Amino acid sequence: ESEEIIDDESLISSEEVVVTLTNTGYIKRVPLNSYRSQRRGGKGRAGMTTKEEDYVNKVFVVNTLTPLLFFSSMGIVYKLKTYKIPSGSPTSKGKALVNILPLRSGEKITATMPYDQSDEKNNIIFATSSGNIRRNKLTDFHNINANGKIAMKLNENDKLVNVLTCSEEANIFLSTKLGKCIRFSCNDLRIFSGRSSVGVRGIKLSKNDTVISLAILNGIDFDVNERNEYLKNSALDRKNEKVVLDILDEKKISNLKENEEFILSVTDKGFGKRSSAYEYRKTKRGGLGIANMQLSDRNGSQVVASFPINNSDQLVLVTDKGKLIRCPVNDVRIGGRQTQGVTLFNVSDEEKVVSVAKLEENE
Repeated sequence: ESEEIIDDESLISSEEVVVTLTNTGYIKRVPLNSYRSQRRGGKGRAGMTTKEEDYVNKVFVVNTLTPLLFFSSMGIVYKLKTYKIPSGSPTSKGKALVNILPLRSGEKITATMPYDQSDEKNNIIFATSSGNIRRNKLTDFHNINANGKIAMKLNENDKLVNVLTCSEEANIFLSTKLGKCIRFSCNDLRIFSGRSSVGVRGIKLSKNDTVISLAILNGIDFDVNERNEYLKNSALDRKNEKVVLDILDEKKISNLKENEEFILSVTDKGFGKRSSAYEYRKTKRGGLGIANMQLSDRNGSQVVASFPINNSDQLVLVTDKGKLIRCPVNDVRIGGRQTQGVTLFNVSDEEKVVSVAKLEENE
């Protein structure tokens, strides 16, 4: 008698699933309970069958009713509920994103993130290769049509590098291919109300330079002298030498250690280095930035990736010839901001590293 309209969603059971996305754009979801928890030191299990030159570079654990946002290199955002992603077994390859989203030719997905509606206070940061940056409220992307909507207006030859959520107190970190970088407070960037603007300048680029990565760092404030002493002592500590304390006490040291992040930078010749994020001082938005890595004939002509990393993560480096290496991060020694780095991947002269991804250690 009481006829009611039932939408598809009320028929979907709410469960946790693992969504995996590969470098070349294959995606699938697998129920979380099909990965049983293993004891520490186990061998793990195969997570996805990939083609030889492909690898998994994004893994989320989300609810089936959570929407995912896909941002493309052309500045368009697509929204897809998790349950609409094809389900697969833990070892299946998944389905190409091209078959799921209405992508135009030459359009690639550059960033993916779960859209958490409860996270209203967070902002969303866009960065483009020409050094522009924009901050919006996350709620601006609540309603998105099936054929996508413009997330950022891009000038000719410009493309979206990355999209991340960011809280008020965090810091924004941009790095460029010619070894420059800039770190500034999220509050230096006003919140834009529209989505069709090109944003404001995040870093002033020199000729032929482009932005390669955007990262969010925690916004800890530190005194320069305290920072210098901390960095000196952590270097001594790694060599198992005696630590000399002058202005720092145990409490400050443990606070700095707790909040310390490391930034990994890799060049096209396969050289890489890790530096403490404290080495990168905070400046104002829109400046020329500071040096991120020294480039030379020995270690390469450009930086291909620069991002924060944990000690337990693994790295995957891929060359333009389709060769791939996977190595743990703790093999990369920690050096100063200006160092040239150590060899991570021994590539031949005709070959270049084109992409670096981190595989986070997740259960």
